[in-house]
Amino acid sequence: MNTITAAITAVGAYVPDFVLSNKLLETMVDTNDEWITTRTGIKERRILKGDKLGTSYLAIKAGEDLIKKSGLDPAEIDLVLVATTTPDMPVAATAVYVATQLGAVNAFAYDLQAACSGFLYGMSTASAFIQSGKYKKVLLIGADKMSSIIDYTDRATCIIFGDGAGAVLFEPNFEGLGVIDEILRSDGIGREYLKIDAGGSILPASKETVENRQHYVFQDGKTVFKYAVTGMADVSEKIMKKNDLTKDDVDWLIAHQANRRIIDATAQRMELDDDKVLVNIEKYGNTTSGTLPLLLADFEHKFKKGDNLIFAAFGGGFTWGSIYLKWAYNKL
Repeated sequence: MNTITAAITAVGAYVPDFVLSNKLLETMVDTNDEWITTRTGIKERRILKGDKLGTSYLAIKAGEDLIKKSGLDPAEIDLVLVATTTPDMPVAATAVYVATQLGAVNAFAYDLQAACSGFLYGMSTASAFIQSGKYKKVLLIGADKMSSIIDYTDRATCIIFGDGAGAVLFEPNFEGLGVIDEILRSDGIGREYLKIDAGGSILPASKETVENRQHYVFQDGKTVFKYAVTGMADVSEKIMKKNDLTKDDVDWLIAHQANRRIIDATAQRMELDDDKVLVNIEKYGNTTSGTLPLLLADFEHKFKKGDNLIFAAFGGGFTWGSIYLKWAYNKL
């Protein structure tokens, strides 16, 4: 087979040491473990502590983990993509710094922002670069320090999000493995339902925006939940039908870890058995761009060469989509 497909050939991950449990949150805001667990499936989340440690720290650690485990020479990397909604700073792309720190001296790099769909969109982007034939090794990292934009007096958002990062390496494949198909969508109707009001060009930072706490995430939970359930389930079902896949053909669902009920609704629409639905939301919460690669890292030992994986995500904007990928290797 001469057709080039883009296959994942290595995985890495990093989560901070500090654990913010539901019990600890009970001492910070008016909530309780039962309420959080019942509505989200989350028991704890990781938080990055330390002065001047941002998203790049998480991304570099995940990249280093991949490099160490795979034996990859960083100088061979052609491109570094960092999917994130919490870049280190405006203007200077986080990915550029990450690439330099990893020793990817021959790579170009840039950030990709699509909220919780960032890593999924990044998979499409990495695949296109590989399929072009111009590039051989693309490092895609999903990383977010969500604690940097969360108001820990707002119980609607502070219970959901955590910090973390995952990394994957895409390389050319000639066996028909890797990214097979995708359905990606977006709708600007979501702009008002999940956002940060201040800090952008519409409302630059000022004394007033800080005092009004307008630099934290705002989420209309009920509306986002409704759109997420419908969006993720729809595209996941459609990509199965488009590729003539039955529930028996799908080996694993790799779903964005935002809410256990959304994951379950997607799996039910696909008619998948519970043992095919991978979940780690109870440990990490919603790490935004980090959820999909963290799933891959946690469950890499379960995947077999040729397995059919369906990825699904939904994020602010709104952005959402599904990708069908055939796994390319057996973990030794």
